[in-house]
Amino acid sequence: MRCPRCSPRRRAGRILDFGQNLVGRLRLRVRGRAGQRVVIRHAEVLEDGELALRPLRNAAATATFDLSGGDDVLESRFTFYGFRYAEITGADVDPADIEAVVLHTDMTRTGWFASSDPLIDRLHENVVWGMRGNFLSIPTDCPQRDERLGWTGDLQVFAPTASFLYDCAGFLTSWLRDLAHEQRRSGGSVPVVVPAALTGFGAFGVSPAAWGDAATVVPTVMHERFGDRDVVAAQYASMRSWVDAVAADAGDSGLWAGRMQLGDWLDPAAPPDKPGQAKVDSDIVASAYFARSLRQVADAAGLLGFDADAAHYGALAERSRKAFVAEYVTPAGRMVSDAPTAYALALEFDLVVDPPVRAALASRLADLVREGGYRIGTGFVGTPLVADALAEGGRLDAAERLLTQTECPSWLYPITQGATTVWERWDSLLPDGSVNPGEMTSFNHYALGAVADWLHRTVAGLAPAAPGYRRIRVAPRPLRSLDHASARHLTPYGEASVAWRRDGGEIVVTATVPPSTRADVDLPGLRGLSAEVGSGTHEWRFAAESAPALPPLDGLSASLADVIDDPRAYGALLGALEQHAPDRVPAVRDETRWGAGRTVSSVLMFSPPDLLRAVDSAIREATAR
Repeated sequence: MRCPRCSPRRRAGRILDFGQNLVGRLRLRVRGRAGQRVVIRHAEVLEDGELALRPLRNAAATATFDLSGGDDVLESRFTFYGFRYAEITGADVDPADIEAVVLHTDMTRTGWFASSDPLIDRLHENVVWGMRGNFLSIPTDCPQRDERLGWTGDLQVFAPTASFLYDCAGFLTSWLRDLAHEQRRSGGSVPVVVPAALTGFGAFGVSPAAWGDAATVVPTVMHERFGDRDVVAAQYASMRSWVDAVAADAGDSGLWAGRMQLGDWLDPAAPPDKPGQAKVDSDIVASAYFARSLRQVADAAGLLGFDADAAHYGALAERSRKAFVAEYVTPAGRMVSDAPTAYALALEFDLVVDPPVRAALASRLADLVREGGYRIGTGFVGTPLVADALAEGGRLDAAERLLTQTECPSWLYPITQGATTVWERWDSLLPDGSVNPGEMTSFNHYALGAVADWLHRTVAGLAPAAPGYRRIRVAPRPLRSLDHASARHLTPYGEASVAWRRDGGEIVVTATVPPSTRADVDLPGLRGLSAEVGSGTHEWRFAAESAPALPPLDGLSASLADVIDDPRAYGALLGALEQHAPDRVPAVRDETRWGAGRTVSSVLMFSPPDLLRAVDSAIREATAR
């Protein structure tokens, strides 16, 4: 990759901008005197026009070369860097003689997504680049700082996305083998990183939930996506020993509680220096994962013909599921931790099975998402689940608002800040251009990019209906803000694809089903009727769902829920504040709970009359049109 922009610096060097946060190293062609020293420093972002080195922590991220006196080609051989920017000092190198060598494990690309929204497409491309950079020998969490470790929790949430984008079966099989080796040395507990390079994490006892559950989740995903029964057979002892270790630690209640956990890591509400201080109780996270992993072990045992194990772990899974509901879910459909991740876990892990209670949980989740201004309110655990929980709960509109939000925190906020990979924190770069003060501030971290799996399965509508895509699921859920979306995947049987587009008042869906497979078709515009089709190319048309009419709002008396649900009113509110009291904008935008029982006047208490009149008039005029 050639350097598109180079800027001279005060130190007789230059900063190079490659336009893409990447993993690799520089290759320079340079001539100078013998012994002349050339130094290259790397960074992911700039701060105040200089390399932002603080996020690298103890990593030097520096390459040093001494010239031979002839024509030299300089390139590090035994390391790599995560960077978009590089500074060269010690020689004046022609930009034409500088290139970035991109490194990643050699895997075949198998999945693609496209839509009519360039921000969403850039988000997906950022996910792809994040996977490329972090799938280098092992699945690392980040490539740039003094870490670059195989964190189990990151890979666990990202495995479905990874399995769609690339043929990573061999890569993940090798890593799972390492996981099992490390686990045998730990009495069944799964280290938080594989290979186990962090001995100081022994304070956990049994490894934390969601991280240790990589032992059960990743083989399950690989069987689902690649149809590989052998990987389940190879990992079955590891899967079983993990849940056995948790069961021994948890006791007889069926819950896993009272232990040190990482929880919903990097919830945006957590302070920069306390990334585990999430809104959801970590016991809920641990108990939910315990119940699901027990179910996955029972399913694996059934797949492999271990009937006694299937019955045993199935009974334990049901016990844990019931215990979870009894402990954490009210009969009215509220979670003890009234946080989005709690509801998403209960719904997406099928811990609550009673339809009315599930409906109430989905409704409350949608309310919480709206009260948060349709900004993300989840961390590593909840983020891969929340869009699915909303969409499957009948609130696709709320999932769409979450996806298309550009205010911080959101998936698209980093795009507005120039991100070319997924960040570790929702606000790794603050709106003022400064780097988040937290210690963990990577700009290339794929975990929060796990939403791409939802783009593939739900927005475009392409998913496996049987292991290894022996059957295809065609089930797009068109978003009102998009004109088209599509996904395609290279299955073992050939390329499968689903695409939809708007044509006047209709949605046109086209699907290609590979040879020797069939597809289950579920289209919302066909009255919910499901169909089955064989291989070939198929097309369906149905009437597009109309956007609901938005009524006029009563200014200061309007419900805050109605205001956030009406872009005209929300824009008018912030616009009036920007004009008459700009210092009030951040607090109203970022701290308001946009609830149905609250009015606009409630967030403007003690405001002068002229400001109240301006806001009242702006909302009325904007929504009357």
